[in-house]
Amino acid sequence: MNDFHYVDHSLWCEEVSVEEIARSVGTPFYLYSYRTLKNHYRAFDGAFSGIPHLVCFSVKVNSNLALLKLFINEGSGLDIVSGGELYRALQAGADPGKIVYSGVGKKTEEIDYAVRSGILMFNVESPQELETINQCAAHLNKKARIAIRINPDVDPKTHPYISTGLKKNKFGFDMESALEEYRKAKTLSNIEVIGVDCHIGSQLTELSPFVDTVKKVKELIAVLRSEGFDIKYLDLGGGLGITYRDELPPHPRDYAKAIIDSVGDIGCTLLFEPGRVIVGNAGALVTGVLYTKKNNEKNFIIVDAGMNDLIRPSFYDAHHHIQPVALKGRTNLVADVVGPICESGDFLAKDREVPRVEKGELLAVMSAGAYGFSMSSNYNSRLRAAEILVRDDRYYVIRKRESYKELVANETIPEFMK
Repeated sequence: MNDFHYVDHSLWCEEVSVEEIARSVGTPFYLYSYRTLKNHYRAFDGAFSGIPHLVCFSVKVNSNLALLKLFINEGSGLDIVSGGELYRALQAGADPGKIVYSGVGKKTEEIDYAVRSGILMFNVESPQELETINQCAAHLNKKARIAIRINPDVDPKTHPYISTGLKKNKFGFDMESALEEYRKAKTLSNIEVIGVDCHIGSQLTELSPFVDTVKKVKELIAVLRSEGFDIKYLDLGGGLGITYRDELPPHPRDYAKAIIDSVGDIGCTLLFEPGRVIVGNAGALVTGVLYTKKNNEKNFIIVDAGMNDLIRPSFYDAHHHIQPVALKGRTNLVADVVGPICESGDFLAKDREVPRVEKGELLAVMSAGAYGFSMSSNYNSRLRAAEILVRDDRYYVIRKRESYKELVANETIPEFMK
């Protein structure tokens, strides 16, 4: 469910006309519904209300400060994968004790920053990382709390680029190596082992991979406890999918029931790192039609948003529903919806049946709240889009569009070249 709907043939977000926003801020821009974001967060969090748990929103999915603040106000923790995301989290007012730090490539200075900040725990992904965390904590005269990320070798049945829990993936430890790493961690004076972590992929639409993962992780926890480890947290990651086209992902309450039934009386606080399931359908990318074009083979709709704004179609061959902001009652045609980037891979849709549009009209690329702006770039020296948040009958610019001056603000020409 989301709060995008038509009023008199014109697309609105909550109680605000999308055309009105476009006239004011220009295109392209990302548009988010406050109401949808809040409702989705509460639906996920509330599904686990009967057990000890902490939802840690996945910052990588959408890192705008306003959205982070919305979730923090709802009681959320945050899942981060970089020092920059930690900075964003703290700037948004996050409780460091509700922050988990994942990712395979944590730099020493980032680890220092996180230890000094007092985060809840690191999800450790390699032997050398564990050693580095111990060294950083010792230098700061602190203890770093950790979980070790398990790679359970469970097929998540998703796109291979967003699968993370198979043996061939770069993430975490296999089950056998993980046990040895836990034993090693127990000998390190500045490490406190408090949890077990796993994450098997993104955009999962079936429950069985989650259930299979829990079964494997429970076996490891039993062994660890038999060896004297005090495992307080089980981090089950994120990955629950959304509907982009015809997917039928489980509702959070069904996901919660499956997890709770599988976990049983495990005696841990469960951590979750949802992202897409909360923000995906709460956002849209609004773009203007620059030109329409027809050659001997195809129809093209050329818009002012490109792969630098939304790379998912080019990168994953992902489907995003595209609809006119104003319904004109025209017939459909089959066309490629393409952007201004000088790449053949610059498209938002290929061979898609869409309503006919004309130059100057607007299109909305739906389900773009997750991995949209956060994966955008300045390729072709394109200015990154504005971000807008709607609440009830008002809209707020939560990221202004970049300027040409800002585009080159961090660059310099050496004196010898002047």
